[in-house]
Amino acid sequence: MAKRASTQESVALAFELLKRIPRSRKVTASELRDQLESVGIVRDIRSIQRNLETLCEHFNITRDERSKPYGYSWNKCGEGLALPNLSSHEALLLSMAEDYLANLLPANVMSSLDGFFAEARHKLNPSCDNSKDRNWLKKVRVVSETQPLLPPKLDDGVFKAVSEGLYNDRLLNLEYHNARQQTRTALVMPLGLAQQGCRMYLVCRFDGYDNERALALHRISKAVVSSFGFERPKDFQLSQYDADGRFGFGEGDKCKVTFNITKQAGFHLLETPLSHDQIIEENEQDYFITATVIDSLRLKMWVRGFGDDIWNVSYEK
Repeated sequence: MAKRASTQESVALAFELLKRIPRSRKVTASELRDQLESVGIVRDIRSIQRNLETLCEHFNITRDERSKPYGYSWNKCGEGLALPNLSSHEALLLSMAEDYLANLLPANVMSSLDGFFAEARHKLNPSCDNSKDRNWLKKVRVVSETQPLLPPKLDDGVFKAVSEGLYNDRLLNLEYHNARQQTRTALVMPLGLAQQGCRMYLVCRFDGYDNERALALHRISKAVVSSFGFERPKDFQLSQYDADGRFGFGEGDKCKVTFNITKQAGFHLLETPLSHDQIIEENEQDYFITATVIDSLRLKMWVRGFGDDIWNVSYEK
């Protein structure tokens, strides 16, 4: 039985290595070791090198020995194991996904895709015949509606632990500080991860409580994944948490907001309404607007942002 388990592990390791060896560039044994460690497969560098030597003997894999560390890649002209070759369109999609989804995918998933992302970057380099796809990256951009801010610094170890706990439904032991710079420790149930502008938030339940809180990820100084799992609350949905205005410092209570706003400042509300039941009455110099929205601090801040261009503001529960 022990020998059989060893054989299964060897075959599994070989397949993991084969998946990560590219065609259009070279990868080193150290890079492959790091990629495997990111998905929980820990092997020393000599073990990786020995397996690569074996794979070179049985597959169309070449080892570039012109300089150290040696680089490995699939032989482009070989007829060995057929691996998918990224098209320029697929490379474009992966490149955009790496930019915009980096903080929304579990750390282990992002790490396991490193080989694909690297292949995509290589595919889109100027030496390849894909100028239209490469230039597309310069033609699109997600822009901010507010004053741009630099993102706060995130601890890589914290993000990895939080995403692992969230991915595997395991409790987290956290050490964090609040807005008053007070240090706290807590055992939490991770329920969701959300990006708001340049900030990341962990939605969780503290041990002993049945309500949810959002912790700014950059305020977490230490996160340890517990060996204890948990069953996700059936009454929690991250989409509903957002719809209730919880990321805008609301409690899910709705109110009817009414106000007058100058036509210049309020014209965009004709194109992008506050709510489905929004009613606009047009006056000579302004609009009178009624809408049912989530009552939150974010709503009040949005209203205050118009300054003297808005007046007669009322919030009715």
